[in-house]
Amino acid sequence: MTQPLVPAMEPCSAAGRALHRFADAHPCWAPDSLRAYVGILAVLIGSVIAVLSSRVTSFGLLDLRGGLHAGFDEGAWITTTFGIGQMMAGVASPYLGAVLGVRRVLLYGNLLMFLASLLGPLSPNLPAFLAMQALGGLGTGTFIPVTVSFIVRSLPARLVVYGIAFYAMNSEMSQNIGASLEGWYADNWSWRWIEWQYCLMLPVMFLCTWFGVPREGIKTELLRDFDWPGMAYATIGFAMLYAGLDQGNRLDWTRNGLIVGLLLGGGLVTLAFISRELFTPHPFLNIRKLLRGNMLLLVLLLAGYRFIILSTAYIIPTYLQTVQDFRELQVGSVLLWIALPQLVIVVPLAALLKWVDGRWVLALGSALIAVACWMATDLTSEWATDDFLPSQILQAIGQSFALTAVLTLFIRSFAPADALAVGSLLQITRLFGAEIGTAFMQTFVRMREQVHSNLVGLHVDSLGGLTADRLAKYEAAMLARTSDAAEAARRAAKLLEATVAQQASVLAYIDGFLAAAAGAFICLLLVALMRAPPPSPFFGRSQ
Repeated sequence: MTQPLVPAMEPCSAAGRALHRFADAHPCWAPDSLRAYVGILAVLIGSVIAVLSSRVTSFGLLDLRGGLHAGFDEGAWITTTFGIGQMMAGVASPYLGAVLGVRRVLLYGNLLMFLASLLGPLSPNLPAFLAMQALGGLGTGTFIPVTVSFIVRSLPARLVVYGIAFYAMNSEMSQNIGASLEGWYADNWSWRWIEWQYCLMLPVMFLCTWFGVPREGIKTELLRDFDWPGMAYATIGFAMLYAGLDQGNRLDWTRNGLIVGLLLGGGLVTLAFISRELFTPHPFLNIRKLLRGNMLLLVLLLAGYRFIILSTAYIIPTYLQTVQDFRELQVGSVLLWIALPQLVIVVPLAALLKWVDGRWVLALGSALIAVACWMATDLTSEWATDDFLPSQILQAIGQSFALTAVLTLFIRSFAPADALAVGSLLQITRLFGAEIGTAFMQTFVRMREQVHSNLVGLHVDSLGGLTADRLAKYEAAMLARTSDAAEAARRAAKLLEATVAQQASVLAYIDGFLAAAAGAFICLLLVALMRAPPPSPFFGRSQ
């Protein structure tokens, strides 16, 4: 059955109205042509680099700090600076794509990231490296916003859902192979390859972009009636909020003036942005459109899934490194079990979405994630790689179902001319959802660990029989290494203290998995509120 075209829809903004004219003249290769597929390969490589660059840097932060001779507090800004760059570029990229053309935006972003990756490890000090991080963030921030729009415009309608599925798979895989890559570089080559690896990938993307993405003229007429204040408010406000969220747990939130200033200032500027977009006749982003149909629910769901995925991706590595003293390569062997199933299910999942209402797939994915998180609450201090596999394989399947379905439904809710704006909204939601998830889980686990440490400590009676027996065993073990009884007793007390701290950590991680399961259940409730998706010209069949 042929899919009817979507009815005429109001453009999402003043830029969107201009984008309608831009879309009519948007150059594309013939469907199924070699150049179209090479262009799609270029944007998919870009999406991998955009996600991988954030993830590998997070895992390799300790090595980066060591290589740059930076302290803990100073080095903590490495990932924040990169994320701020991505956020700022993500806001502006759709309009840049309309004015300059997708090809130029991708090529310029590619060059910025290449320079940042090449020169960053050669930086003489931390400020110079942070400048390269900001430059790299601006470069990679252009990749994801234009990826979705290029896929939906370059593929025949019958294959668009497969393109979206591969995009979702790329995002999931690149997020979960970061620990393995960083660990291998640190153990076999150098910390510098955390950055230099992109110098091998970016030239391939550049050539694919040069060959596969059509040339476009510069459309200066789109500069008329553009909401420059709206874009400035969004860029500044979102960047400040992102920085405040990323540094909040480290600086203890409201007890630090910088965090209060960033969150309060970012919130006020964001409110100014929202107010302007609600009442200006030519808004940068028509927020009123988010209240129509399923749009608000889809934005919440996408942010919610990023929250769940990044929060659980924080718990497992932190547990393995804190409790089991695993290195990055050992942590990566667990996370790979989330990445590898994507290869198997991507094509069947895309075929399923052509025949089944995406809401059912979304609900199934949410349920599987909730069950997987619930399974992980059996965590003990003895768990290692194999113990995580059942829950992580189930979660990998659930995440693939949920993310692919929510992206598909997202795209079905927009007219073709709004495709670039969709990419920007996806980038902003992705970054904020991930950052809120990580910030919440870091703070939640830290606070729960303090509570459990206090509660467990209350039950450690220095005069109790069980405590005395445990201390006696520890002292006996220490006496085998030292003849000083007082020193053996001191070490035994330290071991008991470490055991209490370990059990408090395990209990806190269990609470974290429970919070993630609750988040998945809330997402399931949001799915139940969704209406049937409209027909779309991006898909060959109705669902």
